[in-house]
Amino acid sequence: MSDKEIILARIREALAVPSPRTEPHGKIVPNLNAPQDYPARRWLPSPGATFEDHLSAFQKHAADLKAEVRLLAAVEELPDAVRQLRAQDAWTKVGTHQGQLTDAVCQALGVTVCRTDRPYAVRDLESCDAGITECDALVAQTGSVLVTNRSAGGRALSVLPPHHVVLARRSQLVADLPAAFDLLQKLYAGNFPSFISFITGPSRTGDIERILVLGAHGPKKLTIFIV
Repeated sequence: MSDKEIILARIREALAVPSPRTEPHGKIVPNLNAPQDYPARRWLPSPGATFEDHLSAFQKHAADLKAEVRLLAAVEELPDAVRQLRAQDAWTKVGTHQGQLTDAVCQALGVTVCRTDRPYAVRDLESCDAGITECDALVAQTGSVLVTNRSAGGRALSVLPPHHVVLARRSQLVADLPAAFDLLQKLYAGNFPSFISFITGPSRTGDIERILVLGAHGPKKLTIFIV
């Protein structure tokens, strides 16, 4: 019997055994009070109605996903907060891009800086201990960070360094995914970025024996500062 015949015989054998019927974990009840502009909102988990609800939901979901969220009272607190992170993890080199928040932080870090909005060598970015970026929005519903190549210094900065540090403002917090897509439409209608990504926790995989491994395809750590 050839290898092909053996494989096909195993497939026939497997198909002869019926699979167990799976049952839903619970009945899904639609949210009838959800806004009707997006019908999907009836079936998506609600992040609450107030800003405080949204902030609490974002913190909870991000923490569940192994991301760290730090709330700061003012922009002036950012440099010291990131310096503490630099000392904690012994950074010697970071990647970043031009921005009001990133400029204020990286000028005060006292480490080598690779700027991705200028010509740079890929090896320089690969050798960075952290990538420090801004973002387009924070999504309360999923604990996600919305970035584009225009808001986050290109396509590679949030992917290559092992630690991604996001600098965001409270005003960038949106309730849910439909609101995030509305924001993209308002910001970039007619001229969308070539790179749009929802970052939901550090990179992870559970392919091997369903054991969670962080840092599989991107940063192992995600820290989000909100001012």
